[in-house]
Amino acid sequence: MSQPQIRPDVAAFLDFGRQSGQPPLNALPIEEARAMLVRMRVLADADPTPLAIVRDLFIETNGQTIPARLYDRRPTRGESPIILFYHGGGFMVGDLETHEPFCTYLADGIDLPVLAIDYRLAPEHPFPAAPDDAEAAARWAAKSPAELGFRVTSMITCGDSAGGNLAVVVARQLTGRPAAVPVIAQWVIYPFFGCGKDYPSFALFGEGYMLTEDAMDWFDQGYAAPPDEPRHNIRIGRAAPGVPLLIQVAGLDPLRDHGRAYAEKAREESVPVRLIEADGLIHGFICLRRAIPSAAADIDAFIVEAKAMLADIGILATA
Repeated sequence: MSQPQIRPDVAAFLDFGRQSGQPPLNALPIEEARAMLVRMRVLADADPTPLAIVRDLFIETNGQTIPARLYDRRPTRGESPIILFYHGGGFMVGDLETHEPFCTYLADGIDLPVLAIDYRLAPEHPFPAAPDDAEAAARWAAKSPAELGFRVTSMITCGDSAGGNLAVVVARQLTGRPAAVPVIAQWVIYPFFGCGKDYPSFALFGEGYMLTEDAMDWFDQGYAAPPDEPRHNIRIGRAAPGVPLLIQVAGLDPLRDHGRAYAEKAREESVPVRLIEADGLIHGFICLRRAIPSAAADIDAFIVEAKAMLADIGILATA
């Protein structure tokens, strides 16, 4: 079998990680793992894009207080779609800080407000806390609360890795039991879909390419979701009917084939699908623009596809 093509900056980043002696996330106590991911942002990611609005909010719903952060390139809006962003991190790590550079870049590039959701994390809050919070936050935003400062006309669910799982789950839940405004698109990046390891990409890239099989097992144990639960295993049940789906996978990611398989499933169920692949890139690349400069072009490609999808459904991001 031929060796996969690895970009030079990806190879350098992986070599640095191997030589650093830094233990993997799954070898650390959970609070140390979370702190390490925040520190990694400063070293590995680009600086946040300056925006007119970066504002912390607190969503009070269903007896829970869910922290969130609003990003917008415009100081004021009358009405607009909103992008709901759910961060990755195996449902156990990651927060508003780890993904702030990407969220600011997305808000600036799409010219739509982005609301990042800081859902509860396992193992303190195992399944179904994350999808419960993700859906509750979406229903809150759909009602155009005063805290947002504009009228929400529709929603786009978006996320990376575990957050991609939540983005698809929320789109499904809100098409089955609609919120005050509809979900018009779902955008996911190297998503985790909870459908097991019986895919070639797990064997090819489960060791030595950033996200490891050991780390995934650690995440699964902490999150403790039943394998036959449709709010975890996305292959169970139908795709959100009529909600266009954009999936970006990474070529060197053990989860690559999760994304490919779900794209095929959604197409078979007549959902409009755009599938793009970041060849030679690893899992987590949206948070690695400083460490892996070539990833910037793939993030830009994602934004181009997202804007094209908005045009397809009659919404101009620049309106």
